[in-house]
Amino acid sequence: MKHSLTLTLLAVALSLTISPLARAHDGHVHDHAKDHAPAHGGVVVEHHHMDWELVAKPDRIDLYVRNLGKKVSTQGASGKLTLLSGKDKQEAVLKPAGDNRLEATGPFKLGPGTKVVATLNLAGKAPANVRFALK
Repeated sequence: MKHSLTLTLLAVALSLTISPLARAHDGHVHDHAKDHAPAHGGVVVEHHHMDWELVAKPDRIDLYVRNLGKKVSTQGASGKLTLLSGKDKQEAVLKPAGDNRLEATGPFKLGPGTKVVATLNLAGKAPANVRFALK
C-alpha cells in the first residue's frame, strides 16, 4: 500500500512538472488567439499549420501567408482564386507580390457570403486548397 501511494504521488508530481513544458513551444507558450488574428484586416483561415489571410477589395485580392506568426516567403509561389458569389463564378491568377503576399488584380464581384477557394503552390511546401467566406 505504501509503495502504491508513493508511485501515485510521484506520477502526480511528474505530470505537474511536464504539463507546462508540453504547452511551451520554442521557449514560449503558444497564444492561439493572437497567432491567428488578422494582421491586415482580412479573413484568416488556418490550414496545413499555416495562417492564410485573405484581404479582398473590388480591384485587388491579397493573400498573406504566416507560420506561427512569422512571414512565409511567397517567392516562386503560384496559385489561383475561384470566387463564388450567388450564381456567379470568377477566377483569378495569384502572383507573388513580395515578402509573404500573393495578389490577384480584378475587378471582382465581392460581398458578404462570397466564397473564395485559393489553390496554392508554395516553393518547398505541399499544394494547398484554402477556403474562405467573406463577411
